[in-house]
Amino acid sequence: MIQAILLAFLAGLMGTNGIPHFVTGITGREFPNLTGNSATNNAVGGLVAFVIAGVLLAAAHGADHPWAALIAGGVGVVAMTVFHARRGAYRLSVRFGKPLPES
Repeated sequence: MIQAILLAFLAGLMGTNGIPHFVTGITGREFPNLTGNSATNNAVGGLVAFVIAGVLLAAAHGADHPWAALIAGGVGVVAMTVFHARRGAYRLSVRFGKPLPES
């Protein structure tokens, strides 16, 4: 059950993290990204995050412990939602000395 909880939580984090990167990328805007702020880097990074989330969900075997996996995944979604709502990507870029996207 610990594996299902941990992997579902990480899947929630990764899947939710992929949303702002993918959306800003496909709309041609920049967003803070460790691989560069360009729209292309963000669109591809968002897709990679979705793939990683899918692999984590498959490895979680959530069907064996559906409630634990659902709650853990939901907590991961909420955690990443709050991170992005509080402009965490921008703060991390500054913290690691990365340039911020041009406005």
